[in-house]
Amino acid sequence: MSSPVNLPFHSFVKIDRRKKDAIYMQIVYQFINAVKSNLLEDGDRLPGSRKISEELQVHRKTIVAALTELQEQGWIKILPNIGAFVINHQRSPAKVQKHQAFQHPPEKAIFNFRKEFILDTPLEENLEKFYFTDGTPDYRIIKSEELVRFYTSVVRRKKQSFPNTTDGSMFFRDQLSYYLNLTRGFHLSKDFLLPVAGLEQVHSILSRLLINTGDVVLVEELSYFLPNMIYSQAGAKMKTIPVDQDGMVIDYIENNFKPGDIRLVYINTKCQYPTTVSLSEKRKTHLLQLAEAYDFIVIEDDTDFEFSFVKNKKESLFRKNGGNRVIYVGAFGRFLNPGFQMNFISAPKDLLQEGAKYLNIFGKPDEMMEKALGELIHQGDIHRYQRKSKKTIAERKEIAAGLLHSYFKNKITFSMPSSGLAFWIQFKFPISLTLLQKTARKKGLSIPSICLYQNRTVTALRLGFAHLNQQEMEEAVKLLYEAYLETIL
Repeated sequence: MSSPVNLPFHSFVKIDRRKKDAIYMQIVYQFINAVKSNLLEDGDRLPGSRKISEELQVHRKTIVAALTELQEQGWIKILPNIGAFVINHQRSPAKVQKHQAFQHPPEKAIFNFRKEFILDTPLEENLEKFYFTDGTPDYRIIKSEELVRFYTSVVRRKKQSFPNTTDGSMFFRDQLSYYLNLTRGFHLSKDFLLPVAGLEQVHSILSRLLINTGDVVLVEELSYFLPNMIYSQAGAKMKTIPVDQDGMVIDYIENNFKPGDIRLVYINTKCQYPTTVSLSEKRKTHLLQLAEAYDFIVIEDDTDFEFSFVKNKKESLFRKNGGNRVIYVGAFGRFLNPGFQMNFISAPKDLLQEGAKYLNIFGKPDEMMEKALGELIHQGDIHRYQRKSKKTIAERKEIAAGLLHSYFKNKITFSMPSSGLAFWIQFKFPISLTLLQKTARKKGLSIPSICLYQNRTVTALRLGFAHLNQQEMEEAVKLLYEAYLETIL
């Protein structure tokens, strides 16, 4: 009986928990690539599922699901009580002899191509057992199996009662408008909504519609990298505006710009990224007045709305302005598995009609998924899922705050955010955050660079709490504090 292959699974399987693909399917795809590239050869015996799960740090059931899928696709053969063996019918000895010289393309292309350094992303892969994020939900709260039944019922339905259109699912847009009117106090029809699968696509479409080379776009002094990156790539001149405890300082705009200077302002009024502060009502009114007087557009990012814990939710700029100068960017189901989330734009009808054309380039949302999400709203399950998610998030926020106070005491300052999934933690005395990051990684805790903010006046971390259960949170904060103590020595 042959011994298991010596090639470590982690050398060719890299799990990215931010991806929409299920983890077991990520393993399947990368295993197949390993077979096709001859990293795994025909007849190789695989280690047991338990050993693979320990190596990749995933649940054993995930590995079993991946192996089952590989067997069904014909890439492995599982012999009970013996083991699992690689199958590759395409690589006969003759073919291997013929093609063995070609393993992969060269690392550097011999031809010229365009490089965009603006598009370099700060996102990193989390390989450690414990990790912080900049504020993401725990997708384990709402079981994916429950969501799959909505999708399955749509796919299996013999007679579709939904209209087939070229501009997306009418049924979903109709249900989404009902949901938004109910939860956000809007009065929208489906004609004023454009569902878009990814937030990257949202900003790419808006940049194509609104920005010409040299246009001035105002953002907060500390702000989210994604729209900044996309608008810069579109040719915009990005200008930063100071932020304080009441949000973006609107007086700064009035005092440093004149009418006609500004094309648009991008702002998150409910939960500013990364500081989590909200724009005051006085500044909302002032910003809308300036938008009229100075003739600019406001893009209001309200993708954190579903994570707001304020009972008396204040009006958005979009609702105050009636959508005349405000383009509203929102999200639906951010607490669900990423595959069941949707983003959307609400704006004047003619702008959305033009924006829909770009979906032919960037990719339209999955029509079956849109119908499934429409059913999720229509049957009322979305409200049940949201209540369950918000209850868990509220509990975890209190636990995280208690742990931070218990360990760090007066060494840090932070306030309880009224919206969003992260704390803005400021150190009272400057420390090297890059050294803290390296020290934490050695202890098995990942702090992504996107969470680090350090300049002459600020030494701060944006730490997400919602993706960690109590046990994980206790260990993560403990490791963070231990790393902090070593950093200041």
